[in-house]
Amino acid sequence: MEVRTITRNLSARILPVSRPTALPILLLALGILGGLAVACQPGGEEVDGSDAAGVELHQLFTEEWEFQLRTDPLFATQVGDHRFDDQLPSVSEAALAEKLEAERGFLERWEALDPGTLSAADRVHHAIFGRLLKDRIQEGEFHSETLGVTDRNGFHVEFPRLPEQAPFQTVQDYDNYIARLNGFAHYAEEQIALLRAGMASGWVQPRVVAQGIPSTVRAQLSPTPEESRFYDPLNHFPGTVPPGERDRLRTAARAAIEGSILPGYQEFLRFIEEEYLPATRETVGVSALPGGEDFYAHRVRRFTTLDDATPQRVHQTGLREVARIRAEMEGIREEVGFEGDLSAFLHYLRTDPQFYAESPKQLMAAAALIAKRMDGELPRLFGQLPRMPYGLRAVPDYLAPNTYTAYYERPAGDGSRAGFYFLNTYDLKSRPLYELEALSLHESVPGHHLQIALQQELGDLPPFRRFVGVTAFVEGWALYAERLGLEVGFYQDPYSDFGRLTYEMWRACRLVVDTGIHHLGWSRQQAIDFMAENSALSLHNITTEVDRYIGWPGQALAYKTGELKIRELRAKAEDTLGNDFDVRRFHDVVLGSGAVPLAVLEEQVDAYLAAAKDPEP
Repeated sequence: MEVRTITRNLSARILPVSRPTALPILLLALGILGGLAVACQPGGEEVDGSDAAGVELHQLFTEEWEFQLRTDPLFATQVGDHRFDDQLPSVSEAALAEKLEAERGFLERWEALDPGTLSAADRVHHAIFGRLLKDRIQEGEFHSETLGVTDRNGFHVEFPRLPEQAPFQTVQDYDNYIARLNGFAHYAEEQIALLRAGMASGWVQPRVVAQGIPSTVRAQLSPTPEESRFYDPLNHFPGTVPPGERDRLRTAARAAIEGSILPGYQEFLRFIEEEYLPATRETVGVSALPGGEDFYAHRVRRFTTLDDATPQRVHQTGLREVARIRAEMEGIREEVGFEGDLSAFLHYLRTDPQFYAESPKQLMAAAALIAKRMDGELPRLFGQLPRMPYGLRAVPDYLAPNTYTAYYERPAGDGSRAGFYFLNTYDLKSRPLYELEALSLHESVPGHHLQIALQQELGDLPPFRRFVGVTAFVEGWALYAERLGLEVGFYQDPYSDFGRLTYEMWRACRLVVDTGIHHLGWSRQQAIDFMAENSALSLHNITTEVDRYIGWPGQALAYKTGELKIRELRAKAEDTLGNDFDVRRFHDVVLGSGAVPLAVLEEQVDAYLAAAKDPEP
């Protein structure tokens, strides 16, 4: 599963949330987060802190943050800064070069700061900021943006979410939205030019993950402007939009859809079918690209956040985890009295109708009940809970056939929109009910929603920390959260517990399959066969997942890597504290700083344990 955002995971700034959440008292007492400086806001509030190095550091945060928002207006909208709501990003060669040069300049300023002169909290901010900046610079130097379009990712499937993301409270909101619709044709032209640059350099997607692009584009080619999803906001106006303005706005929206949205998608479809698909490659591993081996080595380090991580080491970790989980699966097969071997048991789980919902409504209702049950158990596991609620929605029809089993969409940074757990109801025979407890705990609570909503409410953190997307932490936590169900009464049905194991196996297989494809030269079929032999995932899900790994090198390594580190740190805390271990306090420590690289997380847990074992008088 994936946390979906409008654009890439970047640090970003928002306007102050109206009701910021206080940091956990425990962490403040330990000094782990004490004395956090508040970055300068556009309104000009002063940085809290008198040391020159700290002031300079937070000025760097502020300027880099402002640059990110200015160059990515869609992201700015998502996190609640509405100054650029009428603009779209530029992905022209000149704009990307300017961005890369600016980020190198920010890195020079970062390198000039001596961490030894900073407060403990600022040293953490400094380290995380530098790591994220270096990763973005390396991505730019590899020109990875030329691989940004697949059958499930890219501007063509992200832009249709704008009607759900943009504000629609005032006439100006609607005018801003229509301005973006009018800008889409040019935006698509720049995206096409970017893909052509990739074609010229040999950096193109494998055919297997590009051949599904046309169907996602055609889904946006409505017969009339009024039938387009982009017209939806014009069907229902809030009372704050005067009736006298509504006809004008409808006319302008129809013209924008007819003159920009539809031509933009039509031209993109023509380009994909006539130029890009013929240029795609038969190979599936990114190592087949010029410089691809170095790029994948970078991706392994980036997505694991571990500098010593290598493809081979990750592959071996995956094999060990697969063997361990498989043994646990065998135990459940014996528990339910199934007489065949594990392969036969997996076939039984994939094909017996008793394990599948008969309608999308039934599947959604089952997921809603699971999430609501867990809501009531959260105080047993956490001392700090988010204020922001979450909802459940079905994956949109235009995306469902090619996308994930589920995904989570974070709340708006200004508090105007809740978080949402999106559940895929397409092809019900590939959505087994025995997986639903693990899936729902991952995507909603105590997984993605709890962690991300808490992070966005950490008002004392510099803004970039509140929205940082450290995949190893975010996805590692969500996988760890699946296991928490065991502690509060979930997985009572052995088949559901097998579903939990098959989800854990899924993430272990990712370590093997992703490195197999991109480092060891595995074929697509080898990857599919390995996952089919070791998990109860449906063959449809396995195939779409393998194609995801092919089109998104390295990202799938984050989940199991992060979960293993969190479990390791919990075991360390339990061993160190013995009877004094409090799971609520441990979770507050882990989540109390937002998403952080795994080395930083370990340092914070170690500080917590040291303080707990030897408290100051």
